[in-house]
Amino acid sequence: MSVADVALSPIHRGSGFCFGHESSSSSSSHYSVKSVLVFLSVSGSTMPMLILESDSIAEVKLRIQTCNGFRVRRQRLVFSGRELARNASRVRDYGVTGGSVLHLVLKLYDPLLVTVITTCGKAFEFHVDRRRDVGYLKKRISKEGKGFPEVDDQEILFRGEKLDDRRIIGGICKDGNSVIHLLVKKSVKEEEVSVKVEDQDLLLEPVVLNPDVKLPEILEDMIDRTVDGLKKGNPPVRSAQGTGGTYLMQDSSGLNYVSVFKPMDEEPMAVNNPQKLPVSTDGQGLKRGTRVGEGATREVAAYLLDHPRSSSKEAMGFAGVPPTAMVRSFHKVYNFGGGSDTQEAKVGSLQMFMKNNGSCEDIGPGAFPVEEVHKISVFDIRMANADRHAGNILTGKGEDGKTVLIPIDHGYCLPENFEDCTFEWLYWPQAKVPFSSETLSYINSLDSEQDIALLKLNGWDVPEAVSRTLRISTMLLKKGVERNMTPYQIGSIMCRETVNRVSAIEEILREAHNSVLPESSEATFLEAVSVAMDRRLDQL
Repeated sequence: MSVADVALSPIHRGSGFCFGHESSSSSSSHYSVKSVLVFLSVSGSTMPMLILESDSIAEVKLRIQTCNGFRVRRQRLVFSGRELARNASRVRDYGVTGGSVLHLVLKLYDPLLVTVITTCGKAFEFHVDRRRDVGYLKKRISKEGKGFPEVDDQEILFRGEKLDDRRIIGGICKDGNSVIHLLVKKSVKEEEVSVKVEDQDLLLEPVVLNPDVKLPEILEDMIDRTVDGLKKGNPPVRSAQGTGGTYLMQDSSGLNYVSVFKPMDEEPMAVNNPQKLPVSTDGQGLKRGTRVGEGATREVAAYLLDHPRSSSKEAMGFAGVPPTAMVRSFHKVYNFGGGSDTQEAKVGSLQMFMKNNGSCEDIGPGAFPVEEVHKISVFDIRMANADRHAGNILTGKGEDGKTVLIPIDHGYCLPENFEDCTFEWLYWPQAKVPFSSETLSYINSLDSEQDIALLKLNGWDVPEAVSRTLRISTMLLKKGVERNMTPYQIGSIMCRETVNRVSAIEEILREAHNSVLPESSEATFLEAVSVAMDRRLDQL
């Protein structure tokens, strides 16, 4: 049977839907829908896979889980330079046909930095998969720690408790901290234990785009602590999560993460992307309206535009976007796999590491405070976020012990169009609750022209298309709350239901575009948008 024959064969009910795994049952119960052969690229290898022509993205991910064991929640699929983000859309809507190659990026588990302290006071560090058990850690200690005792001679304690070898490391640290302290009870002579720190070039400094703008104290402190960690020989730790290069930067003790560095040249589809995604041929990013290499700029812009409440003296903004700066950094652990013979310092965003208890995808949304969800919804609508999902909202505890939500990963904010806007919180119950008076007051204080001026002051030569997006999204947010609309109602106007069905905001822009002359000014176009938007909102 040829490949073409396989691709055209019906897929039988009860099969695994994978190439080479069709059911041999002669049951007459089967799907007559045409199937196609695609290729799944993951971790450098490619495997054939049969899918249905009518499959949704969610169904394809389920097939991958069934055939390969990769859980759906860990999967991100990329095809032809675009993430297949809308689970309800069909694969053929994204242009997937027979012979297409789907790139699978797996969300893995970040390693825990385990500090082993001997009875003589020596400290050693190991990065261990949090799914491993204490017995595995003992083997690592025996193998990698020079002068450490054999496995049978070790006793591991955590906060005074002796740990059984079967205990899972990730379950020990229940408060969400990424560092656990362990004690090797077996006595080791101090002179027998040594640690070698290799000489290495390192650099981390802020990128000053406008010398007249002083770096806030909170950012200066973050940068200083990150530099101290590098100087102490604590290397950046590359995260296994995400589609780009993300490095967890340690403090001087090596016991805590202080910041997160994302180099521009390691973004998805950039030349040095460590996930081996195909390099963009036209410069377009994974999300429509974004460009490869601009993610770091958008990360900084998100922090700048997350203004605190007018009456607040806190350094954190309304939505809680972590403090972020543009920096220049070099370390040998960064990915320089783009074929260059020289290794130069990388420019990227440096964001404060926020202690957390995991992401929202680990918890049901019913547990989140309404006000916390509303803060993020206001931010996402205003920034036309093209990549808001439960995995990039962290959960934590405030000083009062209440749950707080921490939004991260804003490299796809402020796109040049609204095509890929996606807000997962639309489907949370809190999104259908009206805004509070405090939130309404904050929304009314927003000014898109001042925001654009602020971005320019901080060195971003804001493209006109980005400025237009910010003006229109802010306009929609303000007009929506004037009509007592909920986050769900406003957000639904910005998001497409499927790939090929345009959103209401896109229809409004098309109507405005058709009502003005081609040579009309930006002010004239925005006035036409306002009129068309009022008409649409009044109908609702």
